[in-house]
Amino acid sequence: MASGSSSKAWSAFSLVAALGSAAIAKKGLNTTWRAATGKNPPANPADPDVDLWEAVAWATVSGTLVALARMLATRRAANYYARSTGHLPPPLQKDGQDADKAAPAQT
Repeated sequence: MASGSSSKAWSAFSLVAALGSAAIAKKGLNTTWRAATGKNPPANPADPDVDLWEAVAWATVSGTLVALARMLATRRAANYYARSTGHLPPPLQKDGQDADKAAPAQT
């Protein structure tokens, strides 16, 4: 597979995985919020009519869990991609993040 088409395939694949996982996480969060509070989650936490505690709690919980779901789905997609092609997607190939290869700290 050519590098350009490989990169485009990865972009599409990771986008679908991230959006799907975010939608599933959001649905689960909405159900859990209703069970825990007896109310629907705030449609717009920035609305002044929403209690501040509720807005902060919803923003914190939903933001964290949706981001985690997207990250886990993208990692799983990268593993599938690597098994299928024999290499990581271009954006995830080694980029010098190994601690033992990092430049020494300037003092």
